[in-house]
Amino acid sequence: MIGRLNHVAIAVRDMDAAVAVYRDTLGGEVSEKVAQPDHGVSTVFVVLPNTKIELLEPLGAGSPIAKFLDRNADGGIHHICYEVDDILAARDRLKAAGARVVLFLHPKDFCGTLVELEQA
Repeated sequence: MIGRLNHVAIAVRDMDAAVAVYRDTLGGEVSEKVAQPDHGVSTVFVVLPNTKIELLEPLGAGSPIAKFLDRNADGGIHHICYEVDDILAARDRLKAAGARVVLFLHPKDFCGTLVELEQA
């Protein structure tokens, strides 16, 4: 069912500092910062030859990323995203298998990792 790894999302407190690490220290190709107010975050993508890294910075104290950073002061991996051929079929199959599907797949059902699916 799952295909390629689409991206790994990393929560950060300071987007500018994180971009500097990925662009200047690691030499990555870094996108522009984009505000995603519906999700309470700003995002930047670091393009790699075989996948992407998504940097997530909270937009306000009510952001789910702000809550994640409250529990994980240094930031870290927030979720991984797999590509699937048919997102609705994947959702139905996972729900039938007992997975909790809430925009993301619940970490308690997937080895402690929040999982996102994206239709390829």
